[in-house]
Amino acid sequence: MLRYGLVYGGIAGFITIVVMLGVMTAAGGEGVGMSQWFGYLVMLLALSLIYFGTRRYRDIDQGGVISFKKALGLGVTIAVVASLIYVLVWEIYLAFTGSAFIETYTAAMIAEAENAGASAEELAAKRDEMAAMVEQYANPFFRLPITFSEIFPVGFLVALVSAGLLRTRGPAARA
Repeated sequence: MLRYGLVYGGIAGFITIVVMLGVMTAAGGEGVGMSQWFGYLVMLLALSLIYFGTRRYRDIDQGGVISFKKALGLGVTIAVVASLIYVLVWEIYLAFTGSAFIETYTAAMIAEAENAGASAEELAAKRDEMAAMVEQYANPFFRLPITFSEIFPVGFLVALVSAGLLRTRGPAARA
């Protein structure tokens, strides 16, 4: 079962982070404004491998039978591996770019507030908020869990749905 978690989770994690970084790189720094919906759609599509990995495990290794608990366990394992790959590659990206992402991101958030017609007081508050965010983001004990929490909840939901769809009760239940 661990083998399925490592293989399918590794593939899902790499697909997610490669697409995200590819879009950010292609946008030339403007990728920080990339739609959150697009990002979560990429995660959802990549994490659909949870369903396929669990189904393959059920059909090949378990003779077509899997309990909800075992299916959920495999799905969560795949989600954890994908999330760890996502975090690891993101950390490598930050190391190679000198953590430029957070500076670009905060500048984009301030510009967004300016374009929305924020008052001088609101802009000052936004600048203070973004300065605090830059400081927090420099701390790996803050950054790593935040990065993990971007992807893992999506994987957990896919694991729950997949376990519900793929659970079987045994050969007698299919007769």
